[in-house]
Amino acid sequence: MRILVMLCLMFGAGQVFGDSPDVKLQGVIDDEARPAEERERDRFRNPYETLMFFGIRPDMTVVEISPGGGWYSEILGPYLAEEGKLVAAHFNLDQDDPPSYFATARESYEERIAQDRFGQVEVLSFDPPELSSLGDPESADMVVTFRNVHGYFRRGTLDDVFAAAHEVLKPGGTFGVVGHRLPEDRDQDPEARSGYMKESVIIEHAEKAGFSLEERSDINDNPEDTADHPNGVWTLPPSLRVPDDADEDKYRAIGESDRFTLRFEKPAAN
Repeated sequence: MRILVMLCLMFGAGQVFGDSPDVKLQGVIDDEARPAEERERDRFRNPYETLMFFGIRPDMTVVEISPGGGWYSEILGPYLAEEGKLVAAHFNLDQDDPPSYFATARESYEERIAQDRFGQVEVLSFDPPELSSLGDPESADMVVTFRNVHGYFRRGTLDDVFAAAHEVLKPGGTFGVVGHRLPEDRDQDPEARSGYMKESVIIEHAEKAGFSLEERSDINDNPEDTADHPNGVWTLPPSLRVPDDADEDKYRAIGESDRFTLRFEKPAAN
């Protein structure tokens, strides 16, 4: 009994009775090859706990939608390099007059993942509804997207994105979503200009796409975030778009945004 109690104290009861600690994942997260400024964000973004909650394994095929600069790809790429595969759905440059930052962001991302420790990351253009494929149907074990759903909602493509995630996943596959949380007692801006989304709205659209909600987690909760800042979620770190007459330290003290963390499943075929 004493040994069991010690294990519970060391790893948490859920890890003793459920999944074992993932030493490989923790090693990738702690690797000094990760930029120091990105490792500093771990205390807000909780990558180990988040990916474990989603059920990540090193032999999976994982699709990351809208990886941006690659904060999570920096973890997923090396973790999946030997046994699995990372597919990154990034900006589409083959369109008429794309925004200038599209090319800069994608080129920077592709330069980052060209490093040996990432293995062979597949980068595809994703621009729903015109380009809405995330790979061959039922080819992925997991699809994830981090702090992006407000953008899909604002552009009116949220249903297209969720439908694409559903199509690429194998039956029983996982769809993991992290987003900036708007309190349920507030009205949802149809343009999500603040960057905040109601958790219930995301669940509704995911279920509409055919997913079932498996579990919610408080891993990325931040009760200090009131979600009513002058420049929306971007007032907070890491953006810190603080008005000239405001106290930047106030927003630093809040930390990054309050976030919902949702695990959906594509139901297995009957």
